Amino acid sequence: MLFPRAVLPSLLHLTPEWLRARGLKGVILDLDNTLLPYGEEEIPSDHRTWLEGLKAEMPVYLLSNALPERFARVQKALGLPGHAPALKPWLGFRKALRALELPPSQVAVVGDQIFTDVLGGNLVGAYTVLVPPLREREFFYTRFIRMLEAPFRKPRGGTA
Repeated sequence: MLFPRAVLPSLLHLTPEWLRARGLKGVILDLDNTLLPYGEEEIPSDHRTWLEGLKAEMPVYLLSNALPERFARVQKALGLPGHAPALKPWLGFRKALRALELPPSQVAVVGDQIFTDVLGGNLVGAYTVLVPPLREREFFYTRFIRMLEAPFRKPRGGTA
Protein backbone atom coordinates (compact mmCIF):
# COMPACT_ATOMS: atom_id res chain seq x y z
CA MET A 1 0.00 0.00 0.00
CA LEU A 2 3.00 2.32 0.38
CA PHE A 3 4.59 1.88 -3.03
CA PRO A 4 3.50 4.17 -5.87
CA ARG A 5 2.60 2.71 -9.25
CA ALA A 6 4.91 5.24 -10.91
CA VAL A 7 7.62 7.68 -9.89
CA LEU A 8 8.27 10.63 -12.17
CA PRO A 9 11.22 13.02 -12.04
CA SER A 10 8.89 16.03 -12.14
CA LEU A 11 5.21 16.89 -12.20
CA LEU A 12 5.83 18.24 -15.71
CA HIS A 13 6.47 14.68 -16.95
CA LEU A 14 2.84 13.80 -16.23
CA THR A 15 1.35 14.51 -19.64
CA PRO A 16 -2.12 13.74 -20.96
CA GLU A 17 -0.49 11.27 -23.36
CA TRP A 18 1.31 9.49 -20.48
CA LEU A 19 -1.95 9.26 -18.55
CA ARG A 20 -4.04 8.03 -21.50
CA ALA A 21 -1.42 5.35 -22.32
CA ARG A 22 -2.22 3.89 -18.89
CA GLY A 23 -6.00 4.13 -19.30
CA LEU A 24 -6.29 7.12 -16.98
CA LYS A 25 -8.98 9.72 -17.58
CA GLY A 26 -8.77 12.01 -14.54
CA VAL A 27 -6.35 13.32 -11.94
CA ILE A 28 -6.54 13.93 -8.20
CA LEU A 29 -3.75 16.40 -7.54
CA ASP A 30 -2.02 17.34 -4.29
CA LEU A 31 -1.28 21.00 -3.70
CA ASP A 32 1.65 21.66 -1.35
CA ASN A 33 5.08 20.77 -2.68
CA THR A 34 3.45 19.06 -5.66
CA LEU A 35 1.77 21.88 -7.60
CA LEU A 36 3.21 24.81 -5.67
CA PRO A 37 5.85 25.25 -2.97
CA TYR A 38 4.69 24.57 0.59
CA GLY A 39 3.03 27.56 2.23
CA GLU A 40 2.95 29.67 -0.94
CA GLU A 41 0.01 30.70 -3.08
CA GLU A 42 1.80 31.60 -6.29
CA ILE A 43 2.05 28.69 -8.72
CA PRO A 44 5.32 28.52 -10.66
CA SER A 45 4.69 29.58 -14.27
CA ASP A 46 5.81 26.24 -15.72
CA HIS A 47 3.38 24.43 -13.43
CA ARG A 48 0.56 26.80 -14.33
CA THR A 49 1.18 26.17 -18.04
CA TRP A 50 1.33 22.41 -17.39
CA LEU A 51 -1.92 22.53 -15.41
CA GLU A 52 -3.77 24.51 -18.08
CA GLY A 53 -2.74 21.93 -20.68
CA LEU A 54 -3.85 19.05 -18.47
CA LYS A 55 -7.20 20.70 -17.61
CA ALA A 56 -7.92 21.07 -21.33
CA GLU A 57 -7.57 17.30 -21.77
CA MET A 58 -9.13 15.76 -18.64
CA PRO A 59 -10.76 16.59 -15.30
CA VAL A 60 -8.48 17.58 -12.42
CA TYR A 61 -9.48 17.67 -8.74
CA LEU A 62 -7.36 19.36 -6.04
CA LEU A 63 -7.09 17.42 -2.78
CA SER A 64 -5.06 18.87 0.05
CA ASN A 65 -4.46 18.84 3.78
CA ALA A 66 -3.85 22.61 3.59
CA LEU A 67 -5.71 25.12 5.73
CA PRO A 68 -9.13 25.78 4.17
CA GLU A 69 -8.72 29.57 3.75
CA ARG A 70 -5.43 29.31 1.87
CA PHE A 71 -6.66 26.35 -0.16
CA ALA A 72 -9.81 28.26 -1.16
CA ARG A 73 -7.75 31.19 -2.47
CA VAL A 74 -5.53 28.91 -4.57
CA GLN A 75 -8.46 26.83 -5.76
CA LYS A 76 -10.38 29.93 -6.84
CA ALA A 77 -7.35 31.26 -8.74
CA LEU A 78 -7.02 27.93 -10.57
CA GLY A 79 -10.73 27.41 -11.21
CA LEU A 80 -10.59 23.77 -10.14
CA PRO A 81 -12.89 21.64 -8.02
CA GLY A 82 -11.41 20.33 -4.81
CA HIS A 83 -11.46 20.41 -1.05
CA ALA A 84 -9.32 20.85 2.04
CA PRO A 85 -8.56 19.80 4.61
CA ALA A 86 -8.91 16.35 3.10
CA LEU A 87 -7.53 14.46 6.10
CA LYS A 88 -5.37 12.34 3.80
CA PRO A 89 -4.74 9.45 3.65
CA TRP A 90 -7.91 8.29 5.36
CA LEU A 91 -10.52 10.66 3.99
CA GLY A 92 -11.09 12.82 0.95
CA PHE A 93 -10.24 10.45 -1.89
CA ARG A 94 -13.74 8.94 -2.23
CA LYS A 95 -15.28 12.43 -2.36
CA ALA A 96 -12.79 13.37 -5.09
CA LEU A 97 -13.62 10.23 -7.07
CA ARG A 98 -17.35 10.98 -6.83
CA ALA A 99 -16.73 14.51 -8.08
CA LEU A 100 -14.69 13.20 -11.04
CA GLU A 101 -17.39 10.61 -11.80
CA LEU A 102 -14.72 8.06 -12.71
CA PRO A 103 -13.85 4.66 -11.27
CA PRO A 104 -10.60 4.58 -9.24
CA SER A 105 -8.88 2.48 -11.91
CA GLN A 106 -9.19 5.42 -14.32
CA VAL A 107 -7.82 8.08 -11.94
CA ALA A 108 -4.24 9.07 -11.16
CA VAL A 109 -3.51 10.33 -7.66
CA VAL A 110 -0.47 12.58 -7.93
CA GLY A 111 1.52 13.86 -4.99
CA ASP A 112 4.86 14.16 -3.26
CA GLN A 113 4.21 12.15 -0.09
CA ILE A 114 4.03 8.40 0.51
CA PHE A 115 1.99 8.38 3.73
CA THR A 116 -0.71 10.75 2.47
CA ASP A 117 -0.96 10.81 -1.33
CA VAL A 118 0.30 7.33 -2.24
CA LEU A 119 -1.26 5.47 0.68
CA GLY A 120 -4.61 7.23 0.25
CA GLY A 121 -4.66 6.66 -3.50
CA ASN A 122 -3.74 3.00 -3.12
CA LEU A 123 -6.42 2.49 -0.46
CA VAL A 124 -9.13 3.53 -2.96
CA GLY A 125 -7.59 1.61 -5.87
CA ALA A 126 -6.33 4.57 -7.91
CA TYR A 127 -3.14 4.71 -9.98
CA THR A 128 -0.64 6.44 -7.71
CA VAL A 129 2.10 8.70 -9.06
CA LEU A 130 4.86 10.04 -6.85
CA VAL A 131 6.75 13.21 -7.78
CA PRO A 132 9.61 14.83 -5.88
CA PRO A 133 8.75 17.71 -3.54
CA LEU A 134 9.22 21.15 -5.05
CA ARG A 135 11.10 22.59 -2.07
CA GLU A 136 12.84 21.38 1.06
CA ARG A 137 10.86 23.87 3.14
CA GLU A 138 7.86 22.05 4.59
CA PHE A 139 5.76 21.54 7.68
CA PHE A 140 8.06 20.34 10.51
CA TYR A 141 6.25 17.01 10.81
CA THR A 142 6.62 16.33 7.07
CA ARG A 143 10.42 16.65 7.30
CA PHE A 144 10.44 13.80 9.83
CA ILE A 145 8.07 11.68 7.73
CA ARG A 146 10.31 12.05 4.66
CA MET A 147 12.97 9.97 6.46
CA LEU A 148 10.45 7.15 6.97
CA GLU A 149 9.33 7.34 3.33
CA ALA A 150 12.76 6.70 1.81
CA PRO A 151 12.39 2.91 1.30
CA PHE A 152 9.07 3.39 -0.54
CA ARG A 153 10.07 6.17 -2.96
CA LYS A 154 10.22 3.83 -5.95
CA PRO A 155 7.42 2.41 -8.10
CA ARG A 156 5.76 -0.86 -7.22
CA GLY A 157 7.57 -3.55 -9.18
CA GLY A 158 10.50 -1.25 -9.92
CA THR A 159 9.22 0.38 -13.15
CA ALA A 160 7.16 3.44 -13.97
